[in-house]
Amino acid sequence: MKTVKQFSKAFPACAIVSVVLIAFGVAGIFIRGINFGIDFVPGLVEEVRIAPSAIELTYKGSANVSVETSNVALSLVISGTGAENETKTFTYGQNPTISDMAAALNGVEGVTATVVNSASADSYGIYTDSASTARLSFDRAVKLYVSDAANNVSIDAVRESLSSQNVAVKELGDASNRSFQIRAAMAKGDETSVETLKNAITGSLKAKFGEDNIAIVKTDFVGSSFSSSNAWKSVVLALVTLFAIWFYATIRFHWDFALGSIIALIHDCLIMFAFISWTQVEFSTTSFAAVLTIFGYSINATVVILDRVRENIKLVDTKDFKVILDTSISGTLSRSIITTVTTLFASCSLLVFTSGSIRDFAQILTVGLISGCYSSMFISSGFISWARRNWQPGEWANHVKPHNK
Repeated sequence: MKTVKQFSKAFPACAIVSVVLIAFGVAGIFIRGINFGIDFVPGLVEEVRIAPSAIELTYKGSANVSVETSNVALSLVISGTGAENETKTFTYGQNPTISDMAAALNGVEGVTATVVNSASADSYGIYTDSASTARLSFDRAVKLYVSDAANNVSIDAVRESLSSQNVAVKELGDASNRSFQIRAAMAKGDETSVETLKNAITGSLKAKFGEDNIAIVKTDFVGSSFSSSNAWKSVVLALVTLFAIWFYATIRFHWDFALGSIIALIHDCLIMFAFISWTQVEFSTTSFAAVLTIFGYSINATVVILDRVRENIKLVDTKDFKVILDTSISGTLSRSIITTVTTLFASCSLLVFTSGSIRDFAQILTVGLISGCYSSMFISSGFISWARRNWQPGEWANHVKPHNK
C-alpha cells in the first residue's frame, strides 16, 4: 500500500504563497505592463528577399512600358502613344535561365536588358521590388531579382541587421526560394509614421547587405482596430475555453470540483502573466498558444486527481474529507511528477536550442507546466477541501459514483 502523505497540511500555506505571487504579478502588470508583440499592436508587415539584382531593364521610346511578374512568366505591358496596346509574355519554361530571359527581352524594340548577376541561374521565380516603380525608362533601370541559393543569407543575419528595431523576423520558403517576413510594431497612437518605419527597415537591410540587394516583395499595414480586435478575440477565446472546461467538469464531477478546477486554471494563467510582465517576454499569438496549452495540460492533471478523489469517496472509510484528498494526491503523485518532468524535457530543449518566438513559447510553457502541476495538487484540492469542510460520509453520493474502468 502506498504511503499517504499529508498534503492537506500545506493547503493554507500554498494559498498564501499563491496570493502573494499573483499580487506580485498584478503589480508587475501595472508597473511594467505587458510587452505585447506585433500581433496585438499596430504595425507593418513586409516580405523581403535578399539577393543581388540579376537583370536591369531600360527602355528608350515614346510608349509606356511596364514590367509584371507571376509564378509562370514575365510580362511587358506596352501602351501609349506610338505603340499598339499589347502585352508580351515570356514564360520561364521557354527562357529557363537569366541569360535566356535577357536575350528574349532584348528582342522587344526599345528595351535593353542587361545581365548583371547570376546569368546561369534558373529564371523561375523572377521578381521585382514592389517599392520601386515598374515602369521602364531610359534614365532609370528597373531591376529584376531571382532567387539563387548561392546568394541567400541566413535568418540570423537578417535579425542581426534589425536588432536595433522592434521587429520579428520569420523565414519563408526553402533555400532556393527564400524570403523573410518582417513584422514591425509601431508606437502606440502613432500610425502616421508608416513610411518612416519602412525606410528605417529598408535602410538597415541595405546597410547590411548592400544598396542593390534588397527587394520588397509586398507590404501590408496592420491598423490599431485590427490589432485590438486580435486582442479581444484572444480574451474571448480564453473565456470560452474556461467555460467549456467548467461545464465539462460540472457534468462529470460536482460543482465544487468544477469550480476548483477553474480556480486552478485561473491561478496558472495569472502566474504565467506575472512571469510575462516582470520578465517582459514578448506576448504574441505564439505566447498565447502556450497559455492555452497549459489550460489543457493543467485540467488534465487536475481531472486525474479528481477522478481518484471520486473513487476514494466510496473506498476510503473516513469522516475527514482531507484524508480522501491526501490519499488521492498520494496515489497520483508519481504520475503527476513523471508527466511534468518528461514534458519539461521538451520545453527545456526548446529553451536551449531555439530563439525568437519559439523560445518565448518555451519559457511560458515551462512556467505553466510547473504551475499546473502545483495548482492541481494544492490549489484545486485546497479549494475542494474548504468547500467540503463540513462533509459527512455518504453526502452527494449520487454525484460521485465510482468510475468504472
